[in-house]
This record gives sequence, structure tokens and C-alpha cells, in this order.
Amino acid sequence: QVQLVESGGGLVQAGGSLRLSCAASGRTVSRLNMAWFRQAPGKEREFVAALSWTGVATSYADSVKGRFTISRDNPRNTVYLQMNSLQLEDTAVYYCAADSVSVFRGSRGTYDYWGQGTQVTVSS
Repeated sequence: QVQLVESGGGLVQAGGSLRLSCAASGRTVSRLNMAWFRQAPGKEREFVAALSWTGVATSYADSVKGRFTISRDNPRNTVYLQMNSLQLEDTAVYYCAADSVSVFRGSRGTYDYWGQGTQVTVSS
């Protein structure tokens, strides 16, 4: 089992930055493909970014490419999402997820572990 806890969300003005953290416990994330998803009010959950367990492969949604960066710190068992140039449309609850299948499949991964989410609100 893997427990994931997100933090770092908050209120930020458009154009600003936030860094989300996802702390894992119960199992090391060093062998897990990790991802971030988000869900805006009234919308379905959508893929944001993913990072392979090797740290080599990444995948991003077109809407965040060039603005968001996913990274991991294996000794700290933590995954991050650096979000820059935030836009109103980035307002959502952000979820961290882990895929125990070793093959990296980006947005199509079978993410079987989820955190509770952290709210990100971008204001004008």
C-alpha cells in the first residue's frame, strides 16, 4: 500500500507560481511511476503530468507544457509539481497518483494510489 499526501496548494494571482508536494509513505516511490491530475469544479478529472520511476521519461498535458515541471526526490520519497505562469484555468483540486506498473504509460497509466488532493486557486 502507498499513502500519498499532497500539500502546497493555495491562492495565487495569475502569472504567479506554486510548488505542490506529494509525500509518500508505506512504500518507496523510487520504483513507482508518478503523476499529477486535477479536477476543476463541474469538470472531469484530467491528466496534468507524469514522471517515470527512472526519472527519465516525462509526459505533460498540452495545456501545461512549458509552464509546469514534475520532479521527484527519491530520498525524501516526495514528488513535486512546479507550476509557473499560472492561469485562471489552472484553478482546480490537484491530485497526486502512483502507478505500480513498471512500464511508463504517462496519462494512460493505471494509477492505483491517490492522494486526497490540494486546492489551487488562481485569481485575476
